[in-house]
Amino acid sequence: MLPGRDNFMVILSSPSGVGKTTLVKKIQQKYQSFKISVSMTTRAPRSNEVNGVDYQFTSKKEFENLINQKKFYEYAKIFENYYGTLKKTVDDTIKENDILFDIDWQGTKQLSKFSNLKLIKIFLIPQDKNELKKRLIKRDQNTEEEVSKRYDSFDEDVKHWKDYDYILINKNLDICFKQIENIISTYKKNDIFNDLHIAQ
Repeated sequence: MLPGRDNFMVILSSPSGVGKTTLVKKIQQKYQSFKISVSMTTRAPRSNEVNGVDYQFTSKKEFENLINQKKFYEYAKIFENYYGTLKKTVDDTIKENDILFDIDWQGTKQLSKFSNLKLIKIFLIPQDKNELKKRLIKRDQNTEEEVSKRYDSFDEDVKHWKDYDYILINKNLDICFKQIENIISTYKKNDIFNDLHIAQ
């Protein structure tokens, strides 16, 4: 794939409940050049989710067929469900827009293998682990068992922070968003990041 013009891709990853999806939507609202990469998933849609907008919902059988056909840039199995980024979706979008990815560390590792992609990789973490559990319970989107699974996965998720260019502590959503804005602005001016930055 040859990215169009100077378009680039921003990856946001985090343990569940850190505010990643909210920040992705705020970036898209602020920057008209960005389009959110709509992942495909085998999990059931939540009551407020729209097919083709939040996710492309599909069956496990169809997803595995697409894996065999090598149709994904990245995919992962998370909490018994598949999530993945279709190559066609990215190839079509990058011609005219920058792209935002709301994916986990497994997907980031796979995308990073494509050296021709202009990637900014940002990892979000909560102020502390206990705050994470409060957020998971407060958002009321998961069962008690699912909350426990997501909370327990935190330690594994944070092991992979070294795979990212920037680590942001999401203590305050507005401050964290401003930090992401600064990163995007710097990239647009310089087009290069070489160092790992930790913002607090």
